[in-house]
Amino acid sequence: MADDDKDDQKEYRWETGYEKTWEAIKEDDDGMLDSAIADLIQKAKRKRQAEKTKQNRLGMMRHLFIVLDCSESMSVPDLKPTRLLCTLKLLEIFIEEFFDQNPISQLGIIALKAKRAEKITELTGTSRVHLKALEGLANVSLTSEPSLQNGLDLALKTLKVVPSHASREIVIIMGSLTTCDPVDINSTIEELQKERIRCSVISLSAEIHICRHLTQQTMGTFGAVLDDSHFRDQLLSQIDPPPAAKTQDNSLIRMGFPHSKNESDGKDAALSMCMCHIENSDEPSELSTTGHHCPQCNSKYCELPVECLCCGLTLVSAPHLARSYHHLFPVPNFEELPFESVPPEAPDFGSLRKCYSCIKVLNAVADKSVFKCGYCQQFFCIDCDIFIHETLHACVGCNTIPGVAGLVYQKQGGKAAPDFHQQQPSMMPSSSKQRSQQYSM
Repeated sequence: MADDDKDDQKEYRWETGYEKTWEAIKEDDDGMLDSAIADLIQKAKRKRQAEKTKQNRLGMMRHLFIVLDCSESMSVPDLKPTRLLCTLKLLEIFIEEFFDQNPISQLGIIALKAKRAEKITELTGTSRVHLKALEGLANVSLTSEPSLQNGLDLALKTLKVVPSHASREIVIIMGSLTTCDPVDINSTIEELQKERIRCSVISLSAEIHICRHLTQQTMGTFGAVLDDSHFRDQLLSQIDPPPAAKTQDNSLIRMGFPHSKNESDGKDAALSMCMCHIENSDEPSELSTTGHHCPQCNSKYCELPVECLCCGLTLVSAPHLARSYHHLFPVPNFEELPFESVPPEAPDFGSLRKCYSCIKVLNAVADKSVFKCGYCQQFFCIDCDIFIHETLHACVGCNTIPGVAGLVYQKQGGKAAPDFHQQQPSMMPSSSKQRSQQYSM
């Protein structure tokens, strides 16, 4: 027995270092790891929110290329039904959200197929073009290996001519563990670093050294997905504009605000075709009397934003600029507090504690942490905290309680700076108790 004890003590260092690693992974009651992955996602979201409060210059006009791996490794069914189909479905959500949060930006898609790179869509600000291209990729044949260098070179040729005031980015979705490159890929990485092009990689298999090296040299991000929900979170994290490069120039950008001509001299406007579909064989332009007319050359377009094909003027509307504005003034992070910090809703009739936004009854087990706004002093659950900071971009309490500063926060002497929101009387009840009374009536 003594000899056996000595043998147990004489273990290799690498064996003892990895002893009982399963104790760090906590399963739920059903034996699943979904709750552990959800915690990782929530912590990553909170970390990204904390970084947003830093005073960084942001690249509001973004030119982004998505480089998608279409090799044989994308047919693996670890992401249901396959890696490719799961990726295409998530890319549809990403494109819609990208143009919603970055309406004055442009996006393009590059596919890595059979050791070659093919440009699926050019840089454009129309989401409809990219969504239609993704439908065609669902039936692509998955063969051979990808060539990461060819994809980077193809994106580099287009991004080189982008104006210096715009942000240039590449997001690579890599499913293969190998890459077949014609020459040394380090030369391409050096060129990307020289041009200040930010490269980020999302790996569907495992961490790859060359991809990690690429992101480190170009100041990008790298992530390896755990499941489809983690993949979605990694992809949607690329929606927020990154800090602008130091070499990015400040310059005045000419933009046009189109006007609509429905009537002319008291008569109906003449029938005409829009420029955005006039050369599109798949969706030919139709004669219509409505549309957005360029203020410089009077060309007509059916949707905004768009770059005028005749004079090159960027055509946008006021709401597009407004949606880009919230990135510069994000909602301040809420203070994370324990569940016991929430005051009870009605002390005389029980000790129910509710979220101010969604009126959900907070549970000491499921809601161990709550989040408190430093201005309106209201408490929120973690789901509402994420929704406010990522989607709504405005605190619910600050915009419904009279006398509290609204959308824009500027801390001066420990108080919120007064603005026009303080002068507007609010028609919403000032507390969740009053709101519940109003709903019951």
